[in-house]
Amino acid sequence: NRYGSPLEPFAKQIVDTSVKYGLDFKLLPAIAMQESNLCKKAPKNSYNCWGFGIYGKKVAKFSGYEEAIDTVSETLANEYKAIGLVTPEQIMTKYTPSNDGSWAYSVNHFMDQLQ
Repeated sequence: NRYGSPLEPFAKQIVDTSVKYGLDFKLLPAIAMQESNLCKKAPKNSYNCWGFGIYGKKVAKFSGYEEAIDTVSETLANEYKAIGLVTPEQIMTKYTPSNDGSWAYSVNHFMDQLQ
């Protein structure tokens, strides 16, 4: 709410979906903050606040925030957590492999703010 994010009405879904997939509830909003300033800079009409499936001109689009939250969470659980990538530093090695570490630093910073 403090950041005026369009995700604010979906806070309960983020927490519930995180529990469903065994993720830290702070991870999804922290990645969204890093990737799109909590959806304020997401590609138009994509509902993609996470930089998920965005490569060059290719943009993964969702039908709404509900679908995006579930898809990104499920992917993080099945394709990251399942192989031991759980911390931002570990996730970064696959999510944004060419990054110099600033991505993980920022995601950790935003997770700390959600304590």
